[in-house]
Amino acid sequence: MVSPTAHHVVIQGLTLDGRTFRPSDWAERLAGVMSPFRPGGTQPGSHLSYSPWCVPNTLGGVKCVIVHKDLREAEPMAWDFVMNFARDNQLQVK
Repeated sequence: MVSPTAHHVVIQGLTLDGRTFRPSDWAERLAGVMSPFRPGGTQPGSHLSYSPWCVPNTLGGVKCVIVHKDLREAEPMAWDFVMNFARDNQLQVK
């Protein structure tokens, strides 16, 4: 469950039992799919960059995707998509 007061959530590339999630580029793929969901909507060329609401990163040597709460407010279905991705793949969410 994600706290309603959280500014962002971090989907980690670790399963609930501590295994590294594969494929190794999962974070970039997920963030790439979410690239159209951004402040101001899709613009020409926006598919060439990540949305500021869904950014791949590495924290403590673990691949992750940082998802900003503004995505939930602007595009609830997109928020549900990333949260369901984490749940379906049993990924750790902080």
